[in-house]
Amino acid sequence: MLYNYTAKYTRLAHGYMGQLMEWPEVVTEGADLDECRILLRDALREMVLAYQELGKEIPPHSALFEQLPVEVDLVRKSA
Repeated sequence: MLYNYTAKYTRLAHGYMGQLMEWPEVVTEGADLDECRILLRDALREMVLAYQELGKEIPPHSALFEQLPVEVDLVRKSA
């Protein structure tokens, strides 16, 4: 069975951090975005194997995520 998860990549000073939104325990870091993607897929495979060995339920993969826009005033006025 094929599951699809949502990956979030955050730029760090030394590379990228990748994390699965539906499964926050699956997290890794890479020197660049491509390496982070590869390492995140590997971390996901390893976590699936560990959960299966422990008889734990694999987290659901059908979460809904959406972006919520908000306007932020970057210039603060002196009082």
